[in-house]
Amino acid sequence: MSKKIRLISVLLAAFVAIPGSAYAAEKIAYVDVAKVFDDYQKTKDNDTKLQAAAKKKEEERDAVVHDIRRLKDEQALLGEEARAKKQDAIDAKVRELQDFDAAARRELGEQRNKTVKEIFKDIDEVVQRYGERKGFDLIFNDRVLLYRSSRFDVSQDVLSELNRQYKKPK
Repeated sequence: MSKKIRLISVLLAAFVAIPGSAYAAEKIAYVDVAKVFDDYQKTKDNDTKLQAAAKKKEEERDAVVHDIRRLKDEQALLGEEARAKKQDAIDAKVRELQDFDAAARRELGEQRNKTVKEIFKDIDEVVQRYGERKGFDLIFNDRVLLYRSSRFDVSQDVLSELNRQYKKPK
């Protein structure tokens, strides 16, 4: 009986050792996607465009707020009947301001979401090509790792390739 146990133990040890050595040959890496996203020139350029668009919307909003203040100042000088009519105009301007705010938030949010989606697509495509070109078996997003050694970090390589690709004339 002990020969059978010994044979089973040897076979089991060999069975367990073979897959372990096969995995050791795999080439793996990870990418800090948040860092790549933040440092990607396209992200910075699009953030600048969004800030400019937001500033333009803010200026348009300020003009409507100025109109509301002007109407309120005019209302203070009017008699009772004229004051009621002026209040209707003020209420309409306030509704216009609320509608403008909602539309501006929606428009800027959609613009931001579209850009973020494009950027993540760019990152994904570059990681795919990089992994294939460098012969990686697996490239992880660093957010899913509980522990990682910096020697497996290819974030800077991916970022450099993204920025090179972005700067190329199209």
